[in-house]
Amino acid sequence: MARKSIDLIYSTPSEWTETALADFDHFLVDHANCERKASALAMSFVVRYPDKIKIIPDLIDLAKEELDHFDEAYQLMRARGLTLAKDEQDPYVNALLKHARTGINQRFIDRMLISSIVESRGAERFGLVAAAHSEPQIRSFYDRLYKAELKHAHIFVKMLLEYVDEDTVYSRLHELNETEAEIVERLPWRAALH
Repeated sequence: MARKSIDLIYSTPSEWTETALADFDHFLVDHANCERKASALAMSFVVRYPDKIKIIPDLIDLAKEELDHFDEAYQLMRARGLTLAKDEQDPYVNALLKHARTGINQRFIDRMLISSIVESRGAERFGLVAAAHSEPQIRSFYDRLYKAELKHAHIFVKMLLEYVDEDTVYSRLHELNETEAEIVERLPWRAALH
């Protein structure tokens, strides 16, 4: 029987926070882009899987919440005199996506689980920023996002369980979490969410 947990295997060292805070403006711009892409991803799942009617409402709600987070991050950017930047390649997400299988059902499973893992990693790092930032407004913002992203990680698994049995879901999630741990441990730290 598969272990029923979505917990990450590798914990980001607290020293990572120093890199993020050393160029917090860049981190914030990257964060805003991540929220925008997360909203677009949820809507792309609506388009890609219109037959998965049990999860369409959750995907729409998720897209709206991620868009609200983008708006909040953008407002913080504007208050700091920052502008949006063109997307940079995300080496973390790209490395994870290379491990998504290609069969129709397998691809659905892997994309949903990779989304859960990305949300878990984002939550973890938001928590680190919330604990370390000197500004109360920023700490409060990232603490709220820590909780929201953790909830999103669970929502992706919950949605997948509407269509796939628990053993399959948690077994594959554990495999992908092991892969994710290897990826994160190898990647250089950047002033970016991933």
